[in-house]
Amino acid sequence: MVTDSVSGEPETNNSGTQDSGTKGSGTKGSGNRRSPRLSGTRLLTILTPYLFLVPALLVLSLTVFWPAVQAFYLSFTRFEYDLTQPPAWVGLANFQKLWRDPIFWKTLGNTVLYLVCVVPILVVAPLGLAILVNQKLRGIRWFRTAYYTPVVISMVVAGIAWKWLYASNGLFNQGLQLLGLKSIPWLTSPNLALFSVMAVTIWKGLGYYMVIYLAGLQGIPADLYEAAAIDGSDGLQRHWDITIPLMRPYLFLVAVISAISATKVFEEVFIMTRGEPLNSSKTIVYYLYQRAFQDLEMSYACAIGLVLFLLIFGLSILNLKLGQAQA
Repeated sequence: MVTDSVSGEPETNNSGTQDSGTKGSGTKGSGNRRSPRLSGTRLLTILTPYLFLVPALLVLSLTVFWPAVQAFYLSFTRFEYDLTQPPAWVGLANFQKLWRDPIFWKTLGNTVLYLVCVVPILVVAPLGLAILVNQKLRGIRWFRTAYYTPVVISMVVAGIAWKWLYASNGLFNQGLQLLGLKSIPWLTSPNLALFSVMAVTIWKGLGYYMVIYLAGLQGIPADLYEAAAIDGSDGLQRHWDITIPLMRPYLFLVAVISAISATKVFEEVFIMTRGEPLNSSKTIVYYLYQRAFQDLEMSYACAIGLVLFLLIFGLSILNLKLGQAQA
């Protein structure tokens, strides 16, 4: 706005107003021109983490997801003996056969028994070991190493070693004979074979779960124990009042992992008993292996695998629900 030199009244500069509007619209237009570039940058920022996952997802797709889809399809077909022939669709015939299979129910019962006996021990005993090796004592690292050593030993080596220990003239029976007791048929008795295999699984897993608990214990502040001692909670009582409540997430983690491992046990059975005697130590995974690679009944083995998947999935959901309820 300028002043007229003659009248002294302000004079409106229409062109100035238009220029200002032009500037404003130009600024707005330049902002619109920048927004696509900003959107592209933001999109790239969002997609970058997923681009790093592409190689792993590709490998998993080729080795896990696609074979799982194929196994699901084959469980509804007949694909056996002559594997050069294409699968023939049979619907639910494999599952009907599974329902009438006494060996399947025997192996399923063995697997559930394995789960019931092994998991509680692998949840509780490693926590006790972790509390012991968490003490600040001289040479405690050697004890940690000793307890963890079975984890790094191959299951093949461990299975063969324990099979020798369980032999009729093995170390265990020789010790019993020195005490004037009779030898025990550890691996040849239908009543003892499965429990003998369970002992190997427990021995092998104690150190692994101990390390998980140890990581959790070292994250608990020492001030809490000192405050508990002032309140009169000392000794074992302090672990009941402080350690167990704070270690609850680790307890449920170990419960889930050990339950899945117990339902998938295979190496111990394969090396030590081959499911004998009288199918007393045969688990569902070993039975799946037997039908697939010994009897070449691939479709029937895939049906067993689908049942195993549903069992593991159900156990995982149950453990997670229990964990959320406790939280």
